[in-house]
Amino acid sequence: MKTTSADIFPRTDRLPGARWLLPIVDREQVDALSAALHMGTPVAKVLVHRGFGDPVAAHRFLAPSLDDLHDPLAMRDMPRAIARLRKAIRTGEKILIYGDYDVDGTSSVVLLKKAIALAGGAAGYHVPHRLKEGYGMRPEVVEAAAAEGVGLIVSVDTGIRANDVVRRAGELGIDVIVTDHHLPETELPPALAVLNPNRPDCPYPEKNLCGAGVAFKLVQALLATLEWPPEKVRRISESFLKLAAIATVADVVPLSGENRIIVKHGLAGLRSVRNPGLRALLDVAGFTGEAVPSARQVAFQIAPRLNAAGRMDTAQTVVELFLTGDPARARELARQLHTQNGERQQVEAEILEACALTAVDESAAALVYYAEPWHRGVLGIVASRLVDRVHRPVFVLGLNPEDGLAQGSGRSIPAFHLLDALESMPGLFVRFGGHKHAAGATLEAARVGEFRERFNAYAAARLSAEDFRPSLEIDAVVELREIDEQSVEDVFTLAPFGHGNPPPLLAALDLEVAAPPVVLKEKHLRVMVKQNGRVLALKAWNFAGRAAEFVPGARVDVAFNLEEDAYSAARGYPGWAAVLKDVRGKSL
Repeated sequence: MKTTSADIFPRTDRLPGARWLLPIVDREQVDALSAALHMGTPVAKVLVHRGFGDPVAAHRFLAPSLDDLHDPLAMRDMPRAIARLRKAIRTGEKILIYGDYDVDGTSSVVLLKKAIALAGGAAGYHVPHRLKEGYGMRPEVVEAAAAEGVGLIVSVDTGIRANDVVRRAGELGIDVIVTDHHLPETELPPALAVLNPNRPDCPYPEKNLCGAGVAFKLVQALLATLEWPPEKVRRISESFLKLAAIATVADVVPLSGENRIIVKHGLAGLRSVRNPGLRALLDVAGFTGEAVPSARQVAFQIAPRLNAAGRMDTAQTVVELFLTGDPARARELARQLHTQNGERQQVEAEILEACALTAVDESAAALVYYAEPWHRGVLGIVASRLVDRVHRPVFVLGLNPEDGLAQGSGRSIPAFHLLDALESMPGLFVRFGGHKHAAGATLEAARVGEFRERFNAYAAARLSAEDFRPSLEIDAVVELREIDEQSVEDVFTLAPFGHGNPPPLLAALDLEVAAPPVVLKEKHLRVMVKQNGRVLALKAWNFAGRAAEFVPGARVDVAFNLEEDAYSAARGYPGWAAVLKDVRGKSL
């Protein structure tokens, strides 16, 4: 049987000793909100805890409207970018879209290429090869574009730190429009226009857009200039939300504000899919007919298949998948992505196993794992898995045999800003970039040891012992009698769930373990608890090692999520399940 990374380091929030952060409840506000929304107490408690205690704000959150999308022209340089793009389309100028190799980058390429075509133009594209070219814009690509007569380059999900490359494009007579969401340096690239809500002088109110989100705003602005009836502009703009939603979930940006609108409506649009590539992708991921994936399913079943192309080979496959009009070719490409994802899982598992055997001091404040043969395409996933296990900042590096440089990715914990750490030692790297909790770096292999020491020292000076201790932020304390079909449906209205809007974490206190736990597939448990005559069954994934905590008659507190359960619903049972996240014993 194939080994997966979950067999080595199971994904879990359930570390013994986790801090439970219980909410402070304003009962009057909860009752007033529950009455105003005609919804149960559990969801009202969650909304109040998350800052939506006002009925109007709560309603806007529960029913996000496309009318609440911000005007794209509010983004700095958007009018200038649209004017230049319209000129290029009108004159038949050669346009190159310069993307990135992840879901966010490839989706952005497809969105913009299709929009330019609808506007009457045509654009080529370049998606870098992760292993051969690495992240970011490169001068040789720009020079090749100049030789082919390209007059305009539009970067998507990249370019905000490509000052030298953009400057080189200008020397070659090429205008550049940068669209990106990554954090800029002090000096912006010398482009004709820089569309990035995170540039310091940009007044655009939504700062958490992913790359495809920024590309979508450019598409919105471009379509609005066409001589179409307003209803057609709206309908076509909405059609772009499907791919923008997938990219938004995949890039792990907060699912709040404008991102929530994009994902809510984009996922709803997946009920009717005409694009052959998207249809084939959904089919291989198990979403046939009108089955619509949740944001969680996009994150764990759709996005990994799209990312697998860039990790294991070339992300060109993803762009072709969404651009082809041939259903047979789309199915072939989707099956290829499915196969590559299986290969990615196996390689990831092998590296994780090697990390488990690596002589690294896991008591250090921050960790750097390095081995020459590790496949650089999966190091970000490995780093994320390691952070789940050790709960401290982690970098995982491999060797690029073509240039002899160490290259890899880092992931972090909430209390630690990864990009700030790298910016404190810029002379150590050939190149680096990223965000607060995810970053990439390239450096000389001989300096990996120095990086390990300096990275650890930087973290040790800024993190306390409590920062290394995982915590569970409880959204609402409930009684078991409050958990019924209607209250569960109410909780599901808070979806889509993801980063920035996680599934509500509920806690029930002072329960009695009603029966011995049942072990499922050696790793999991089914646990029965009761309170005042009400019994609740809990699915406890990867809890077999904690079975001794569920002695019948013992008093416990439980933290749990409510999740949709299509498997149960298909068999005539309730279509939801309570999933245990942690347990605290009263007399263990």
